[in-house]
Amino acid sequence: MALKPDRNEHLTDLSFFMNETGERGKIVMFDIGQAGSGSAMDSSNQRVQAPTGTVPADLQAPAGLLLNDVVNLDLTRQHLNFQKDEVQLGSKVLLLQRGFVVTNNVSGTPTAANIGSSLYVTTLDGTYAGSMSVTNNGGPRVGRLLSIKDEDGYAKVQIDITW
Repeated sequence: MALKPDRNEHLTDLSFFMNETGERGKIVMFDIGQAGSGSAMDSSNQRVQAPTGTVPADLQAPAGLLLNDVVNLDLTRQHLNFQKDEVQLGSKVLLLQRGFVVTNNVSGTPTAANIGSSLYVTTLDGTYAGSMSVTNNGGPRVGRLLSIKDEDGYAKVQIDITW
């Protein structure tokens, strides 16, 4: 999954860690197994994770759209690719909570009639874990569709996870 540079990051959050690999453009959920306190901004208990299980995800709420690639590299042998905005496993990640992005992370084939429709986290089957769809299968609402897919499979979406 990927993001194109055409985006507006109106509201982002850099207070969560991610302890698993992930690709930018996916929706991540709060890790309900741990919770940091409001005053502990650098607590490693403030975590997000890729969605797990089936929709509705058991008590999982969306935290935001991942804006970094989370990788697991041996940093003694190579460095992070800052041009790709990579972060190391276990590091803080940047989450988009309000704004718009152009992504290929919309499942299905939305039509012109779907423009303006709400987007939901899709069935969490591993392959598309954290992707978005105009079909509500019980997943949480994360935004709305602003365009159909182009020839490369990218669509413009509005993310609003702040309500």
